[in-house]
Parts: sequence; structure tokens; C-alpha cells
Amino acid sequence: QVQLVESGGGLVQPGGSLRLSCAASGTIFRLNTMGWYRQAPGTQRELVAIVSSDGTTNYTDSVKGRFTISRDNAKNTVYLQMDNLKPEDAAVYFCYADARVITTWGTKEYDYWGQGTQVTVSA
Repeated sequence: QVQLVESGGGLVQPGGSLRLSCAASGTIFRLNTMGWYRQAPGTQRELVAIVSSDGTTNYTDSVKGRFTISRDNAKNTVYLQMDNLKPEDAAVYFCYADARVITTWGTKEYDYWGQGTQVTVSA
């Protein structure tokens, strides 16, 4: 199986920056799409940004031009650089990975989630 460990959340003032990291470990055969979702209190989890194994990226409209997603395939790690943060960006951010894992009988694909990291944007 796969474990996703996030880091980099915290408290930042409006206009500030944070960088989230998510490292994947386990019986990984291949990491496909990786990304970040977020969930604010009383709302549903929403897509923030995703990056495919070939580096193709996709962002939700509200973060375009402010957030940058990237990945280091050698380190099985995905990053989210968040600049010009706004109060409405405050949420728990979850790392996501679509991974093909090694099993007793071969390989199989599963979706995995991190435990979440809190991002607070406040003066």
C-alpha cells in the first residue's frame, strides 16, 4: 500500500506564501496523477490542482496564477507553492495520489489520501 505524508501547512497573513509537500512511500509500482484538494468547514472537498505523470497540470479557476503544482518523480513527492494567499484559501489541504501498487498477485491501482494539513490565512 501507499502512505502519503504532508507537510508545510500553517498560519500566514493575506498576501503571503506557503509551500506544501507530500511524500509518497510504500509498495509503489507507479504514481500516476497526484494532486491537492482542500476542504473548508461546512463545505465539500474540492480540487485545487493536479499533475499527471507527464507533468500536465490542471488548476481550479480560483487559484490560477497564484498556485503552482509540481512533482519530483525521483522522490515520489508532489508540491504546491501557494502565493498571494487569500482568506478564502484557508482550509485543510489533502494530498491525493492515483497509484499502481505491487500486490501478491501483480499490480493494481488505488486512490490514496493524506491525513490533511491545515492552512490558515489571517491577519
